[in-house]
Parts: sequence; C-alpha cells; structure tokens
Amino acid sequence: MKLWLLRHPRPAVPTGLCYGASDVPIEDDHLADLLESLPPRLPREATLYSSPLSRCLRLARGLEPLGWGPVSIDERLREMDFGAWEGRQWSALPREQIDAWRDDLPNYTPPGGEPLRDLATRGQAFCAALPPHRDALVVTHAGVIQTLLRTLRGRPLSGFGATRIEYGQLVVLERRDPGWEVVDG
Repeated sequence: MKLWLLRHPRPAVPTGLCYGASDVPIEDDHLADLLESLPPRLPREATLYSSPLSRCLRLARGLEPLGWGPVSIDERLREMDFGAWEGRQWSALPREQIDAWRDDLPNYTPPGGEPLRDLATRGQAFCAALPPHRDALVVTHAGVIQTLLRTLRGRPLSGFGATRIEYGQLVVLERRDPGWEVVDG
C-alpha cells in the first residue's frame, strides 16, 4: 500500500502569517498549475481523501473531474490548531511562547490551540483506518505530512519541521514490513 501525501496550493495570505487551522484562500493560478502538472504523477486507482479546509478541498475537488474521487473529507487531516496565534504574524508572537514551543514541540500547547502530539495522533488514526490493500491519495497540510513522515517511520516528533514540504509537493510513503518507507518526495 502507498500513501500519496499532497500539500495544498500556495495560500493567498501575507508572508509570515500563522494560519494553521484557519480556512484561508489559495492562489488560483497555483491551483490551475497543479491541476495541469500533477495528474501524470498521481495513481488513478487510489482513494482520494482531503482535509476539510478549503485550501485542500479545492485541489481535491479539482481532481474529481480529471478522474479521481469522489473525495472523502476527513477531519483528522486538518492542520494543527494554533489557537490564539492564528491570523497573527509569527514575528509578532510572544517570544517566550515561541521559545517554549520550540523547546518541547510535541507537548507544548499554543494558547487555545492543540499540541503537536494531538496532530500526530489524528494522522496516525487516519492511517490506521485506511484499507490495507488500496493506495490513498491524501490532500492535506505540511504539519500533517511532517508528523506522518516521522511517526509512521518510528521517528520522534522532536525533529518536526526538519523536512520542508513545499506547496503542491507530493510525498509518497509505502508500507513495508515492518513499517513505512519514503519512496518519492
């Protein structure tokens, strides 16, 4: 089984904005580019899943008339909720909160948000529920992809963010005995 993880198109927001669980618009030109360039690289037989946030859902819905789908929307695929940080510039956040988060990435909870370990737990639960003999094409967020890259391969969350995931990037994991391996991306 392969897990095809696809990050949403570039959001139409100011650079440096914290927008995790917020539903923000995307750049329409980037969406059009992805819908033109991605299809030859995607598996036709895979089940299509998407985060409920529109930046993912618009890409997933755009794939439907091209032969994928129907899309299954799954709440577990939404991005991390940064609580009071949402909609603010990262540079404007209280330094002591950012430092505390960096010091304990898996467990620190942004004010009113969720800890990274909860995002990882959601992603793992999603993967555990997938049919074992069918590929999955998942349109989601960098945080979800990064946590899955770590947890499915038995790596600690403390290294979260070490791998940059670009907008529209495709990362492919394959389930092999005894775990998962990156085969593309």
